[in-house]
Amino acid sequence: MTHKELLDFDKQHIWHPYTSATNPLEVFHVESATGCNIRLNDGRELIDGMSSWWAAVHGYNHPVLNNAIQKQTEKMSHIMFGGLTHQPAVELAKLLVKITPEEFTKVFYCDSGSVAVEVAMKMALQYWHAKGESSKNEFLTIKNGYHGDTWHAMSVCDPVNGMHSIFNKRLSIQNFVSQPQVAFNEQWDDSDFFEMESVIEAKGDKIAAVILEPIVQGAGGMWFYHPEYLNKLSACCKKHNILLIFDEIATGFGRTGELFAMNHTNIVPDILCLGKAITGGYMSFATTMCTDDIANTISSAEPGVFMHGPTFMGNPLACAVAVASINLLLETEWQKRVKNIEKQLIAGLERAKKLASVKSVRVLGAIGVIEMHEAVDMKTIQPMFVKEGIWIRPFGRMVYTMPPFIITDKEISVLTEKMVKVLTNL
Repeated sequence: MTHKELLDFDKQHIWHPYTSATNPLEVFHVESATGCNIRLNDGRELIDGMSSWWAAVHGYNHPVLNNAIQKQTEKMSHIMFGGLTHQPAVELAKLLVKITPEEFTKVFYCDSGSVAVEVAMKMALQYWHAKGESSKNEFLTIKNGYHGDTWHAMSVCDPVNGMHSIFNKRLSIQNFVSQPQVAFNEQWDDSDFFEMESVIEAKGDKIAAVILEPIVQGAGGMWFYHPEYLNKLSACCKKHNILLIFDEIATGFGRTGELFAMNHTNIVPDILCLGKAITGGYMSFATTMCTDDIANTISSAEPGVFMHGPTFMGNPLACAVAVASINLLLETEWQKRVKNIEKQLIAGLERAKKLASVKSVRVLGAIGVIEMHEAVDMKTIQPMFVKEGIWIRPFGRMVYTMPPFIITDKEISVLTEKMVKVLTNL
């Protein structure tokens, strides 16, 4: 196909995420990607500010990850996980158990982040079923959260301000409290937890689990809240016999400056969801980890097994590249890199605060957010970013960046300069 033929066919037949089939957004033809650069078919190069939706922490075409994929392909690309196992799956589980809190002893492999959340919620429900407390079948969460696009995951996304409000009357009805208001670096105020505490006290006998994104709310609003909220929540859940699920799909593997966002606190949840950066962005993969108590309780009652088993569970290619990606991260000065990115994002985005169209600017780890007063027009703003040589994919009022950890000082300087320039011209 010529460049034009490819784009014409794409426009006619391919439905891209969160777009209209009849009035699609412009798409850009990628020829290749290396390091922190996306190369378009016409020769233009873009500095990647998105890490391919927060997953490609090592950038693109990394020789270590390429080698892991190639070596595993020579043995087997896939084998069913029912009744069989293999070295990459065992190596990955061993690594995950080592780097997470010691309470997490069981690893359940999933296809994607959304599925990992589905699995976590099913675990919570089956746990209480096994304990003879099936009335505990509701979930509690905070507004402006996002946990994925699959069915049950959508039910714990914000029902009003989130992306799935049109499904509200069909989804399971869950419990929501206000988003924490005390920001990450502000002084803690106990009143910020009062609403959550009151709902738990009133409905604790019906709530199976509280599920939320620790510290950083991602696609629901890019908000960074105070760690003490989670410390209070953990104590309250224990007091009222409620499970706690942390969705670290977006925050895991260093994004916030800690290996996991929960490490900003002194607590450990009962169930943990990991994904996105787990394979360095090479393959769709995720995992749901849990404690011995969760796994043993589920397995001790009818039907005696956990009722979930995806076809591509434990895919050898995904496991192999995940092992390589995590080891690559741990072997580098990743924390120093993320701290440097944070410092540069703070400095580079500072000028955006002066723009009348900007509501606020916030940075945590390798996450920089410019929140606008009004939602941006994607048809206008996306080509403007491309023209300036950067790849930024806003949503709603959020113009943000989560660059690969390998980004250079020069690249991040250009990235932030061009972000502010586009918003100024807008």
